[in-house]
Amino acid sequence: MALPGSLRRQPANRGLVSHCTHHHIVVFLLTFFSYSLLHASRKTFSNVKVSISNQWTPFCLNSTAPELRPYELWNSSHLFPNAEEATLFLGTLDTIFLFSYAVGLFVSGIVGDRLNLRWVLSFGMCSSALVVFFFGTLTEWLHFYNKWFYCCLWVVNGLLQSTGWPCVVAVMGNWFGKAGRGFVFGLWSACASVGNILGAFLASCVLKYGYEYAFLVTASVQFAGGVIVFFGLLTSPKEVGLPELGADEDSGVEEDANRPLMGDDDADDDDRNYSIQATDTDNQPKAIGFFQACCLPGVVLYSLAYACLKLVNYSFFFWLPFYLSNNFGWKEAEADQLSIWYDVGGIVGGTIQGLISDVLQKRAPVLAVSLLFAVGSLFGYSRSPNSKPINAVIMAITGFFIGGPSNMISSAISADLGRQDLVRGSSEALATVTGIVDGTGSIGAAVGQFLVSLIQENLGWMWVFYFFILMVRNYLL
Repeated sequence: MALPGSLRRQPANRGLVSHCTHHHIVVFLLTFFSYSLLHASRKTFSNVKVSISNQWTPFCLNSTAPELRPYELWNSSHLFPNAEEATLFLGTLDTIFLFSYAVGLFVSGIVGDRLNLRWVLSFGMCSSALVVFFFGTLTEWLHFYNKWFYCCLWVVNGLLQSTGWPCVVAVMGNWFGKAGRGFVFGLWSACASVGNILGAFLASCVLKYGYEYAFLVTASVQFAGGVIVFFGLLTSPKEVGLPELGADEDSGVEEDANRPLMGDDDADDDDRNYSIQATDTDNQPKAIGFFQACCLPGVVLYSLAYACLKLVNYSFFFWLPFYLSNNFGWKEAEADQLSIWYDVGGIVGGTIQGLISDVLQKRAPVLAVSLLFAVGSLFGYSRSPNSKPINAVIMAITGFFIGGPSNMISSAISADLGRQDLVRGSSEALATVTGIVDGTGSIGAAVGQFLVSLIQENLGWMWVFYFFILMVRNYLL
């Protein structure tokens, strides 16, 4: 006998647990750490900005230079007449990376829906690791310094790193259905924050030997991770003979649990679950087109809103260690370690807010309330005193209310948008939709990084935080 919809919602999490196998756990961990390693290599660049800036400025502005290397060798490496111009170029590199990353996301989502996700992800990880090695390690070992070469490498790195997020979200969408998606994806999307923590830890451990070793360590670990992904990742339950999400005969629990939260509340109760990358031997669905994905309800709206939010989140990602060192005069290694607390807040925020959205069966109200508190936390953090414990606490609170919603939009909500009823006939849509949402967000983040460097240089850090508050307010509007 069929149960009313209100009762069928109750065992959703129990259904999730009952269908979880060791393959699900392996997929969760492999996708989690593969994207963590990609983020760790990005974080390395933000963690060594002070060292790079010192390396690229004239001898007379760096009193520690004679202790590091002979004057002639060191002074030949400077690219800029002062630290301000070096900082502006570092912001330009962030912008270049994010623009190429955004363009790559639109392409990678389409490619991921048409090729083997494991191949695409592994290729992106290994090749990106090589580029990071060339950028930060090989150029220093060879004492080769060239602005255009740095720009070209960072464009290529952005394109290669863009293969990561659409692929890992699509793989997770194949293995985990609607039951408890907010909690599962909220916990899993902490991979970016864990990657930031890992990158900060690795960089701070070897930074005393030179910034080139920070790039070397993270690039090596990322390359090894790409090899493991190539040989160990399963992109679909079908590969090991497990039933796909849409093939479960026990639909009494699954049918309501897998109804997209982004759809209408009065959707038919007999709708069945389905898999994004699932294929049928008799009738293989075609991948959805780019413009078709843009026309899906909610995709453009959430993409534009995410552009404002990711601008703020990635500004903390790229500039927080530099801000702590520049504004409070703290040592670079100490600033790197302290910046971890922002990511800790994001991890807790994404998990708790995802769980609340599962309980409420709504995601938008949770996001709105969190970002309302984010405005207050940003204002408070802009006035944080020169105290590391107080700064860490306010930083974690800020990460909770900004990083949490950012994780939810880029993972759980993207999965909701990519699994609407309208794409059941062409189920390969999740990677494309994820690429559109995250790609649009990255365009906003790219513009933001350049604006942050300009605002900081001309008006100061306080106006940078006012800019962040304005962006969060735009999201709420």
